[in-house]
Amino acid sequence: MIALAPETSRIAARARAVDVLAAGGIETAALDARILVEEALGVTATDLALRGEAPIGPEGAARLAAFLARRAAGEPVARIIGAWEFWGLPFALSPETLVPRPDTETLVETALGLGLRRDGAHRLADLGTGSGCILVALLSEWPRAEGLGLDRSPGALRTARANAARNGVGDRAAFAAGDWAAALAGPFDLVVANPPYIASTIVDGLSGEVRDHDPRLALDGGSDGLDAYRAILAQVPPLLAPGGHLVVEIGYDQEAALRGLAAAHGLMPEVRRDLAGHPRVVVMAPRIAT
Repeated sequence: MIALAPETSRIAARARAVDVLAAGGIETAALDARILVEEALGVTATDLALRGEAPIGPEGAARLAAFLARRAAGEPVARIIGAWEFWGLPFALSPETLVPRPDTETLVETALGLGLRRDGAHRLADLGTGSGCILVALLSEWPRAEGLGLDRSPGALRTARANAARNGVGDRAAFAAGDWAAALAGPFDLVVANPPYIASTIVDGLSGEVRDHDPRLALDGGSDGLDAYRAILAQVPPLLAPGGHLVVEIGYDQEAALRGLAAAHGLMPEVRRDLAGHPRVVVMAPRIAT
């Protein structure tokens, strides 16, 4: 058990937190310690800098000790604090949702670069919406757009709905239970998805932070990781408005497979890379008859 005295100063508590996490093999010990201290004590980075000698108190000591024990045991910081930032916006998490990852911002950047007018009344669909981060991010950039987020998990839908309201787009976002696009009626100007794309046999070999804390339903893409893409590509093309696009996130080794699936469904694929240079997003549009 990690012991922290109530009279411990904020600065000393942060130093102790770094030591505890580093001893536990946490590579991001300094960053994680700062986030957990701020969350546990209800303070900001400015508070720590200007009032670092203030004692953490009994409640702060108990809360921080519990946080550190969970992090040292391998639980991700985002799960401990129950929220994470994406596209500069705050998102609450639940056991049914993935932690939003920076790589997924490539999908948002790609969608925003498709040429849709910022003030256009676009219709969007987000398949497997999870926390709603992709849909909410896009609606925050397109103030007249409306969107529908679908997910098979009722818990994820509750979380996404709350996140849309929290970020000021709740009046333009609807959420419903659905199996990809099977129950949708178009047309949509844009359909986006970050589906499960990890092969079933690989899921159990993922790091404990992912395997033990992310919902398997959002990770497991079937025997070859492509099950969700097959369903989406079979369902979405007829739902696209003229000039509409389907934009999906993919795994780093799935570019060739997605190009083949897109071509088989009469779609022209373009691949965009993330900051690490890996194939990350595929943009698809119906082929234009000549």
